Amino acid sequence: MLALRRNILECIGRTSLVALRHIVPASGARILLKVESENPTGSMKDRMALAMIEAAETDGRLPAGGAVVEYTGGSTGVSLALVCAVKRHPLHIVTSDAFSREKLDHMRILGARLQVIPSDSGRMTEKLTRDMVEAARVIAEETGAYWTDQLKNTDQLAAYHALAEEIWVQTGERVDGFVQSVGTAASLLGTSEVLRVRNPTITITAVEPAESAVLSGGPAGAHKIDGVGAGFVVPLWQPSAADRIERVSTEDARAMAMRLAQEEGLFAGTSTGANVIAALRLGEELGPGATVVTMLCDTGMKYLKTYAGS
Repeated sequence: MLALRRNILECIGRTSLVALRHIVPASGARILLKVESENPTGSMKDRMALAMIEAAETDGRLPAGGAVVEYTGGSTGVSLALVCAVKRHPLHIVTSDAFSREKLDHMRILGARLQVIPSDSGRMTEKLTRDMVEAARVIAEETGAYWTDQLKNTDQLAAYHALAEEIWVQTGERVDGFVQSVGTAASLLGTSEVLRVRNPTITITAVEPAESAVLSGGPAGAHKIDGVGAGFVVPLWQPSAADRIERVSTEDARAMAMRLAQEEGLFAGTSTGANVIAALRLGEELGPGATVVTMLCDTGMKYLKTYAGS
């Protein structure tokens, strides 16, 4: 019998792990996707939003009914809006028209107040990220709201430690490679910390936009892979967290996202497309019998207008 949930926040986590059946490496390696679209808002960011808010509530940084502010490309904002709605915290979000309209609408519907920063032709750039961060800082300073500051917040790592434990159990304690695209870098860092303890020989792969490959020493540039590629080396990034960095273009990430929908029935965003491309590369190298896990970061329902216009 399924247990009664006290509220929607208890539905966060414990998501499925699914094997790709048609989009697979020629080597015979197994590629598994953690289906984070099963979380309440359809995104893995539900995990980190809950962790950040509850940590701040526990140590007094965020009092009962206290306001919260954050800058976000969308999924973190939607997840914070859900958590803050349940916990009754007013939420002010700084975001941009560079991100999907569905995400912005979802935040508003959940009660968040939005400040939308104009972008350069709908593209993600270093300047846009820094403008959003500064706008959130000013709001926090002027209003006294608690600033979750996701690019620097280590409270979220606990959520990804739990995610890694889920993966380890679901794979039957066999993970040879883990692949994740880098936004704040928290998901890669937190998940890899646990998986490296479980398997010291695991290969960890970070993924970034080819158009803005700053982690691998390239110049900052504009791209359209939502939620990743800030345009500068983010504060939580640790080069030692990844054994390799893969570059994937927006065009290739979007094409793979469409393939996943049409060939596997897995409808996700462009960051997932980038993840799968990198996972296929790693699986080809690791060879037969290897198990590579990557993230289906969020549901493609967040990008319907984006995909329809492509």
